[in-house]
Amino acid sequence: MAFHPSELILNPDGSIYHLNLLPEDIADTIFFVGDPSRVKQVSRHFDRILVRKQKREFITHTGELNGRRLTVISTGIGTDNIDIVINELDALANIDLEYRVEKPEKKQLTFVRIGTSGGIHPDVEVDRFVKSTYGIGMDGLGVFYKSRDHEDVRALENTFHEQITGPSGLPKIYAARGTTSLLDSAFPEFIEGMTLTATGFYGPQGRSIRLPNKMEETLKRIQGFSFQGLHCTNIEMETAAIYLLSDLLGHRALSCNVILANRIFGTFSTHPKESINRLIEKVLDHFASAAL
Repeated sequence: MAFHPSELILNPDGSIYHLNLLPEDIADTIFFVGDPSRVKQVSRHFDRILVRKQKREFITHTGELNGRRLTVISTGIGTDNIDIVINELDALANIDLEYRVEKPEKKQLTFVRIGTSGGIHPDVEVDRFVKSTYGIGMDGLGVFYKSRDHEDVRALENTFHEQITGPSGLPKIYAARGTTSLLDSAFPEFIEGMTLTATGFYGPQGRSIRLPNKMEETLKRIQGFSFQGLHCTNIEMETAAIYLLSDLLGHRALSCNVILANRIFGTFSTHPKESINRLIEKVLDHFASAAL
């Protein structure tokens, strides 16, 4: 059955609505950055750039590095934007846009977040790199999708609710896991842990400038939480949604973040641009050379 125009929205040139992209504009390996200005920080390392497109905050560059075709897209901030970006990228890969029907053979994309984050564990120092085994979503997006029944994910959700969100009076979270093959093969030197995905930058992450919030005690509980030997290492606004939607749609995903702030000690990186560039170079070096 064909998707209705109200559900699969296309621009007059046939491109997907928000991203303004055609199927041939994207590679199979796609890097996500939040900040639109960071797209150039990534693509400047490409040997050549083949596609440059922009609509709203969504900037896309597709090019080649070491003979491999790669794409970098700015998602903007938050899981609401991740919901747009991943659904539309999947449509480009797996829907015949002319006839508005699913393709019989599905393509698997690889999504890699190159992000910034705040550390919420004493061992996670500023300027260190974290790769997320699990994303724990405190943003609510998971409520709207029928998730797959992964035993470890259900156990994490239940344990976290019993120990953290239940006593705090917060809504129950959802959780999702990164792709095992990517976690096992990439960046053994990175800190590995669980990443909290919040629905905002200030109150939902426990920051208080003039408005009091309810997260201070919750963050203290989170600092002592562990699951399968993993700690909650950092908090940001995208990872859980990337992992959830990638799993549901059959794509691969890995989230890598540089820690710019340590929330426990109140510290912030003195050279954030350099740290972000180091993370970009490490991620590109791996994915432009690894057997994927």
